[in-house]
Amino acid sequence: MPPAAGSAADPAIAPLTLVVGDEEFLISRALEDLRNAVLAEDPDAEVHEAEAGVVEPAELLQLLSPSLFGGRRLVVLRSAQDLPAARVQTIVPLLLDTDPDSTVVVQHLGGAKGKAVLDAVRKAKPAEIACAKMSRAEDRRAFLRSEVRRFRGRITPEAAAALMEAVGSDLREISATAAQLVGDSGGSIDVDAVAAYHRGKAEVSGFAVADQAVVGNVAGAVTNLRWALNVGVPAVVIADALADGVRTVARVLGAGPGDPFRLAPALGMPPWKVKRARTQAGGWTEPGLRHALGVVAALNADVKGAAADPAYALESAVRRIAAARSER
Repeated sequence: MPPAAGSAADPAIAPLTLVVGDEEFLISRALEDLRNAVLAEDPDAEVHEAEAGVVEPAELLQLLSPSLFGGRRLVVLRSAQDLPAARVQTIVPLLLDTDPDSTVVVQHLGGAKGKAVLDAVRKAKPAEIACAKMSRAEDRRAFLRSEVRRFRGRITPEAAAALMEAVGSDLREISATAAQLVGDSGGSIDVDAVAAYHRGKAEVSGFAVADQAVVGNVAGAVTNLRWALNVGVPAVVIADALADGVRTVARVLGAGPGDPFRLAPALGMPPWKVKRARTQAGGWTEPGLRHALGVVAALNADVKGAAADPAYALESAVRRIAAARSER
């Protein structure tokens, strides 16, 4: 898999790299790229990771000291912003004065916390990989295009616009979708390829929305909802799936403990559905369920003409159902 432009897997791997920012997906991927790049150069390289909040100077010194047997090392200091102030003067010099066979990576969230560490590392002029959250739509569109290139594909502007509208803002979802579309399309993504991918997801989208909503996963539920609406799944169908999901959890929770195979006939549903609903029921309370049942009852009227915008009514209902799960 080719690296993203400017990543640690570029031909020259810097002896010191700063990974800075608070986007978890980009951090994980940058560290993975660095690890893969070092191991590609030397499959026998040692890889060590340490958490800044708990690492002892002696431990770090041992990791960074020349090995008696030689060989390449990659040392990653995670969460450098958590380095205790009392240890900054001891540990930072160790990071900046390493064995020539060592590659050091310092990961920092980039905020005000631990800024002394960030400033000290930057003074050493490391290679820097930016991993900040992307709040602007144009930045996420650029990220999508870079992901498609990463997986050796191409995407038309129209396809990129359609894909961003459906996927939303989660970078992990954008990356995963880009990878799958490049593979499915043979490398060239157009509007038809995006629509075909949407249709594949839409086969279970109504139930997927409900499954995510009843476990409190707002982001997952909204993403699946957008997929469904974008490919034309009727609002009534999605509303019915949400109602079924909430009612099933309520019925299974009300039935109490017991063998799913014995409860299934009394509840009028297959055993697998009882098992799944029992898993989904964790965290629900009676007040929360009453609220959620009221939400799906009102939604039924909304999508049948009471609401001016059925899509807005659906998204609002999804968020309210997920929030109801935490009511006490």
